[in-house]
Amino acid sequence: MFRSTFAGLALAAVLATASQAQTTDEQQVRAVVTAYKTAIEQMDVSQTPALFWADSEIFENGGVEGSFAYYLEHHLGPEFDDLAGFDFRDHDMKVEVDGDTAFVSETYTYHITFKDSARAPIDRRGAATSVLRKRGDEWRFDIYHSSARPFRPAA
Repeated sequence: MFRSTFAGLALAAVLATASQAQTTDEQQVRAVVTAYKTAIEQMDVSQTPALFWADSEIFENGGVEGSFAYYLEHHLGPEFDDLAGFDFRDHDMKVEVDGDTAFVSETYTYHITFKDSARAPIDRRGAATSVLRKRGDEWRFDIYHSSARPFRPAA
């Protein structure tokens, strides 16, 4: 009886430890994804390179953008020069961690305003799918894909 009780307790401890690691990894993945979203909303992407591995790949609206460094320099960074505001709404995130790989799917709407008030605001419904990899003790984006389509918010 003692052996079976001990074995049962040992198994429960192993499962609890695995579950705790899974929870911690999921929290870390969510923190990385949330940090990226927050940086976009604050239109301050100065710290975002630390969220992506150097060999990351970015895909957007059917296009291959390359590494995050390239995307930031040639696409995302220059776009912010024209924007007055970027607001995510109705954000939903699902995370699945499998070892050192995490799969993330997001849905959201966003609202963009421009410094040039003559330009009409833009509203889009978007989705993103990401693969994050853990190297050492750190999670970062490995692959990021987003797409969007026009959206008309309720008045």
